[in-house]
Amino acid sequence: MAKVVEEDDELVLVLSPLEKIGAFHGSLRAPKSSLTRTAVIEKPWSQKALYGVRSPGTGIPFVIMLGTLRRGRTKNFAAIYGRGPATIYEFKDQPFANWIVSSRM
Repeated sequence: MAKVVEEDDELVLVLSPLEKIGAFHGSLRAPKSSLTRTAVIEKPWSQKALYGVRSPGTGIPFVIMLGTLRRGRTKNFAAIYGRGPATIYEFKDQPFANWIVSSRM
């Protein structure tokens, strides 16, 4: 399962080898200084959290959403499994505006 870890002055979204294949993307990095907000959302499959077209990545509704979501000029990255809660990491001036990651139970 994808997880966000702190390394020095960066946040790293660590993906397993299978997640990298499913997301068509490697692990993500962003400086801590670009993080503007974090929030836990109970229903990550809502349109408030997930919006846009998955491209590229893997998606089966309410089972898995893994990869890039594009809407206009905005890109988000999702690593969501099942119907449990997720954490949204919001960034400024980064390739991905948000990381949406399933929270561990």
